[in-house]
Amino acid sequence: MNHSKITTLSTVQLTYTEDLYKIVDSLNRTLKEDDLMFGLTLSEDNDEKAIFTIYRTQ
Repeated sequence: MNHSKITTLSTVQLTYTEDLYKIVDSLNRTLKEDDLMFGLTLSEDNDEKAIFTIYRTQ
């Protein structure tokens, strides 16, 4: 079984737009071999804000 450790490197809140997921998808596809993973979630407090997070996986 492969256990990976996930470390949060950076989190930023920004204005949500429909195409943000395309950037996150591209980053994940391009940089997964470099042990990087990217996440995007809507803010719980404000539907117009998104939270972008960069993780290192090991």
